[in-house]
Amino acid sequence: MSVEKASPYKVDGVREDFPVLGRTVDGEELVYLDNAATSQKPQSVIDAVSEFYEQHNANVHRGLHTLSQEASEAYETAHDRVAEFIGAEGRENIVFTSNTTEGVNTVAFGWGTRHVEEGDNIVLTQMEHHSSLVPWQQVAKRNDAELRFLEVEQGIVKDGEVEEKIDEDTAAVSVVHMSNVFGTFTPVDDIIERAHEHGARVLVDGAQSAPHAPVDVSEMDADFFVTSGHKMCGPTGTGVLYGKKEALHETSPYQYGGEMIKIVEYEDATWTDLPWKFEAGTPNIAQAVGLSAAIEYLEDLGMENVHEHERSVTRYALELLEDDDEVTLYGPPADHEDRGGVVSFNVSDAHAHDTSELLSDEGIATRSGHHCAQPLMRDMGVPATTRASFYLYNTHEEVDAFVQAIETVKEVFA
Repeated sequence: MSVEKASPYKVDGVREDFPVLGRTVDGEELVYLDNAATSQKPQSVIDAVSEFYEQHNANVHRGLHTLSQEASEAYETAHDRVAEFIGAEGRENIVFTSNTTEGVNTVAFGWGTRHVEEGDNIVLTQMEHHSSLVPWQQVAKRNDAELRFLEVEQGIVKDGEVEEKIDEDTAAVSVVHMSNVFGTFTPVDDIIERAHEHGARVLVDGAQSAPHAPVDVSEMDADFFVTSGHKMCGPTGTGVLYGKKEALHETSPYQYGGEMIKIVEYEDATWTDLPWKFEAGTPNIAQAVGLSAAIEYLEDLGMENVHEHERSVTRYALELLEDDDEVTLYGPPADHEDRGGVVSFNVSDAHAHDTSELLSDEGIATRSGHHCAQPLMRDMGVPATTRASFYLYNTHEEVDAFVQAIETVKEVFA
């Protein structure tokens, strides 16, 4: 095998930080390969959430007492840490949401419904997650705009698509940074440059990229960038919407209530400053503290190291499977430079759900289905795939166990 089984950090030591990785499933050692859906949490994140509730729990920005001041400082510091992590200018550019989906909806309905006009077009890729596709569908319907899709082949945007589809009538472009089906990265730099030449705003869906590779939104020049904390070792209920200041000022909040207001009269109200005008009501404070701890954990490992480790594990898995005539792989080959830690596949005549269930019997946790990309699956000519997705704690030995478990699937459906 041509793949080096070396890691830029000690994986065994990392694994000890994640309590759940030591458990068994029906007597089998757990091999967790569903990281594209959600990642596991290190003890430091679990402790950070518990410690907040044990020592500092209070509402933020609403009290002068000590606990409220401590909670507010922790919550605002979490914004600062996220800003630094993704290369944002500062705290005012970072809006906390519940997940990536909420971030996309904030942009689509807070910006899109105001600035996309009749006759405009909105450009996406064929690989968009439903959470990105459906909101823009609704904006297009409401504003009588056209939806266009950058066509892909095996997860790679086809040559000439960017130049053909993005034109003077393009108002918005919303593209996935890394596909949750193929694990491929889209050419966001080229897409953003082309869109800005025509005055369009660009939203980048970083749900799969920010947890796995270095991201610098300022260098990327994205107008908006969204991601989820629960996919990067943080708690569920955490998400991030980054926006350039001018883009956020162009965006109206679509949730209203306490915290996001400055002055309220009986007949009208005005919104408070960035980023708080988008954070209506009591936020997920403890979860934000946990997200801050998760980012600290990732920064200690180094995102370049995380990316390098995942590429090694993924390449190893692909090279073990590529010569198996009974396994169909989706996406570019193992040595493709724009491939992340996702392997979608089908085994002989087995339905993806059957494959995933049989793998689970062997302790292997994968995902099966259309992965919230039904139109893409139709284009691929399959009802579903099984997906193994890797993260910073997965090992080459786990890949061996995964590949061996596929032999069981093949035997059942022989």
